[in-house]
Amino acid sequence: MDKYPAQKDDVFPSLNLHPSYSSDDGSNRTPKFFDRFYDSSSDDDFCPSSSAAAPSISEGVENAGRRLDYMIQFLERKLSSPDHDRTRALPEFVGKGGGTGMFKVPVHASVHPGRPPSLEVRPHPLRETQIGCFLRSVVCTESQLWAGQECGVRVWNFADLYGSACGAGGVTRSGDEETAPFCESVQTPAAICLVVDEANRLVWSGHKDGKVRAWKMDQRLGDAPFTECLAWLAHRTPVLSLVMTSYGDLWSGSEGGVIKIWPWESIEKVFSLTMEERHMAALLVERSFIDLRSQVTVNGVCNILASDVKYMISDNCRAKVWSAGYQSFALWDARTRELLKVFNVDGQMENRVDISPVQDPAFDEEWKMKSVSSSKKDKLQASFGFLQRSRNAIMGAADAVRRVAAKGAFGDDSRRTEALVMTIDGMIWTGCTSGLLVQWDGNGNRLQDFHYHSFAVQCFCTFGSRIWVGYVSGTVQVLDLEGNLLGGWIAHDSPVINMTSGAGYVFTLANDGGIRGWNTTSPGPLDSILSSELAGKEFLYTRLENLKILAGTWNVGQGRASHDSLTSWLGSAASDVGIIVVGLQEVEMGAGFLAMSAAKETVGLEGSSVGQWWLDMIGRTLDEGSIFERVGSRQLAGLLIAVWVRNNIRAHVGDVDAAAVPCGFGRAIGNKGAVGLRMRVYNRIMCFVNCHFAAHLEAVNRRNADFDHVYRTMIFSRPSNLFNATTAGVSSAVQMLRSANSVEGTPELSEADMVVFLGDFNYRLDGISYDEARDFVSQRCFDWLKERDQLRAEMEAGNVFQGMREAVVRFPPTYKFERHQAGLAGYDSGEKKRIPAWCDRILYRDSRSAAVAECNLECPVVSSILQYEACMDVTDSDHKPVRCMFSVDIARVDESVRRQEFGEIIGSNKRIRHMLEELCKIPDTIVSTNNIILQNQDTSILRITNKSGKYEALFEIICEGQSTIKEGGLASDHQPRGSFGFPRWLEVNPASAIIKPDHVAEVVVHHEEFQTLEEFVDGIPQNWWCEDSRDKEVILVVKIRGKFSTETRNHRIRVRYCFAAKKLPIDSKSNSSRQAQGTVLHRSDMQRLSGSSDVVAHLRNMHSP
Repeated sequence: MDKYPAQKDDVFPSLNLHPSYSSDDGSNRTPKFFDRFYDSSSDDDFCPSSSAAAPSISEGVENAGRRLDYMIQFLERKLSSPDHDRTRALPEFVGKGGGTGMFKVPVHASVHPGRPPSLEVRPHPLRETQIGCFLRSVVCTESQLWAGQECGVRVWNFADLYGSACGAGGVTRSGDEETAPFCESVQTPAAICLVVDEANRLVWSGHKDGKVRAWKMDQRLGDAPFTECLAWLAHRTPVLSLVMTSYGDLWSGSEGGVIKIWPWESIEKVFSLTMEERHMAALLVERSFIDLRSQVTVNGVCNILASDVKYMISDNCRAKVWSAGYQSFALWDARTRELLKVFNVDGQMENRVDISPVQDPAFDEEWKMKSVSSSKKDKLQASFGFLQRSRNAIMGAADAVRRVAAKGAFGDDSRRTEALVMTIDGMIWTGCTSGLLVQWDGNGNRLQDFHYHSFAVQCFCTFGSRIWVGYVSGTVQVLDLEGNLLGGWIAHDSPVINMTSGAGYVFTLANDGGIRGWNTTSPGPLDSILSSELAGKEFLYTRLENLKILAGTWNVGQGRASHDSLTSWLGSAASDVGIIVVGLQEVEMGAGFLAMSAAKETVGLEGSSVGQWWLDMIGRTLDEGSIFERVGSRQLAGLLIAVWVRNNIRAHVGDVDAAAVPCGFGRAIGNKGAVGLRMRVYNRIMCFVNCHFAAHLEAVNRRNADFDHVYRTMIFSRPSNLFNATTAGVSSAVQMLRSANSVEGTPELSEADMVVFLGDFNYRLDGISYDEARDFVSQRCFDWLKERDQLRAEMEAGNVFQGMREAVVRFPPTYKFERHQAGLAGYDSGEKKRIPAWCDRILYRDSRSAAVAECNLECPVVSSILQYEACMDVTDSDHKPVRCMFSVDIARVDESVRRQEFGEIIGSNKRIRHMLEELCKIPDTIVSTNNIILQNQDTSILRITNKSGKYEALFEIICEGQSTIKEGGLASDHQPRGSFGFPRWLEVNPASAIIKPDHVAEVVVHHEEFQTLEEFVDGIPQNWWCEDSRDKEVILVVKIRGKFSTETRNHRIRVRYCFAAKKLPIDSKSNSSRQAQGTVLHRSDMQRLSGSSDVVAHLRNMHSP
């Protein structure tokens, strides 16, 4: 069984992506090209028993035609003549030492070598396209994947998961060009949490505006946005958590410890309203809540904490509800709604109480008596009003301080709870900021801890007997129920903020909005087969893009440039360029400015009026707005970098981050240092770094040290001057330490696919006088001068810019000139007579690990230099501006096509289908009865036997519906409660568990006296009445599944509650002569019921349907 061990963070073995094929005699054979092209399985006799239906002829022809088109495109790329850009590329010089350590090129492959293959439901969208519509939560129904986003909800049908991208309702939207087909709701405030009600085919969502909304699963999902079927104001603050209990009630949690219950009886009543009465629906539900905080408040003192209710889960096994804040938990009885226990993260009982900000009745009464008895009634009433308002304001402020303390003061507490989940065996697991995993029993007793990763836990998901854990580092780990680590891998480049399971996948939602589906058997034997098959189809989903990048550097010497100078430098070369990168040095200097700049940096501010002038001037030169768009900039004192992108490729460029590293005066002042921008271009990471290193001829080692410091310590984050709206919708968890999923000690720059360094590096010419240098320059004898170049010598020695490339310099030294003097005669003729030097340079590193490499998914970015020149006619500074034009080939994955191929492999590969059939087998089980009769507080024992001697059986018991027994023993239609909840008179314990091979599970089915019902209005009980005294009947369904199976084998059990002791016929043939004794367990002769059809056939002889 293949695994991805994660005992050591982020260190994974490589998968065998290219297995050898063997003939019958054991010798290796070369696979035929069209074997993979036509059929993803090359061994037809591997699984002769497979009975999967063959695709239709039309589908086969369509798929074959599509693949033939891709194959022709692939062959055209292979056989075409070399690109014209390659033939005119300039020769390059490559520095030593780039193949090892932190200068090693990142490893790439057509299928990621360090993780199982995944289904890209929604490829990583660019951050700029997600402003106002970030995804925050996901949940699965039996046939759909739902996501809550900042502007509503969206839904994918599982049947369309492998489909080609067609956007929302057939309209492609920015950021979802390659997303699987989906539909969206009308716009709403941000959806924070989701919960599924399969019984009534509803999905419930809690929103930032305090409303709860209900959405129908079965509504027609067409081109138009769909609308909610019910919505009401549940809280005055955001709805932070939602859960449906084992008795069908909807619970919602909000800020300040507020928990409200929305009884199913009230919700059911609303859905039964006629069309003429629907206008009252929201008001009826809105006023039906039960406020648990007021239920446990006595004399103004509340027994639960005032921290936000961030998480809630339903313990359906024991009919309890867990609510949690960051530092505490509360345990509730789902049936009686009573508070059972309050305890902290250490498992210790909480004895502290919080004063509720609601009005104190005793306080009010005392003041009313005083005001009535006083002769100065009006003044006292005024005083009373003032004091009352003051008291409420003080208490409200105190409560706010407590909430802020819970959020802020505890924010750095490594024990803070970040996630909560219940497993099939009835255990509760919590995850902490420190990465600690804690196991609890159902009564809130802390059992044991596990620690496999040093970053904060963000979410959990359970499937079968496995626990999936998502971390802020983007890592996913898989554990068994005993807490043993089965495997782990880097699932996303950003935090994994939510997970859910369905259709045989565990879907992970990343903070960047990407959604991936991982096979529930991962890590397992399927992974290597899927990886091999996907790698073999690389030519089908590989796309090549070509892009021209213009990079320019200029030390402006605190001056300002004319429009003509900027046009000569940038405008004249921008005609067919896609991206323009500009780096300026010495935009503004002076001790006062540098000190002010350093102070601003400490509080997160940057930029200056002079820097803005340069951005505006360059923008006008490039016709910003109509042709180019500025996507990012960063200023550190006198250093400024900015990037412009041509509008026609703007949709493929984003995720812009900025960085700054000061190197001057103890690494604290920005007179020397670097500023950088990082961005995603065609899904590849590119970094551009503008540097200004130490000056003076003899400071070679300081310059080398400046580069080393910049390369090692540059950490990118979102720029403060752009895209502020984007950061507003992102959780604080993302504002984390640098690339948590990278190997410890690896610089961020080393993880990029392409890095460009530009700037005034200040390397000079050694061993030459001013006059000699002037003579060589005037004669254009640059080859001899280059031998004196400090930068080239240091690169040859591997001391700086290790492994980086520079085009051969064919232009005169760019430093130092007299301002406004044209030609080579303008070199410094003052008293100092500084020796001319190539201070201003542009270097780069792409994905190549060798001198020559073809652009493909293993080497995704290959660049060449078309121009490298200085603009000698520009005289506005003592430096000449330099520009370099790159021709960049980028290999990317067409995720839409890859997703289709993924589905094709899953559906047609016989080895995979056979393996899934074996892994997803459902064990044979027997239930002890299919008829139970209960009277007042009777108990029956239901036994479930696992007949398999090999596989564990997982069971869950739900209530399919309840009905009232009519005259003659007939039952009316069975109506389900929310999420197949039990009626309040019935207890089933445990309602879920694991049965070992050849073992028996005993389930207690108990009648609980529940003869009165309460109706709440605005949180206050208004009406009491006796429960319906007629006999009841429910249909319990025992759902049996295997360890990895998505399907279930169902056993139905009819449970009748007789209100009074009397005889009641259950089966006209076998039970007509039996007297219904409350304590008697009636069995169906231990019949083996293998499926729902068998059970239905068995029940045909019963009176009720």
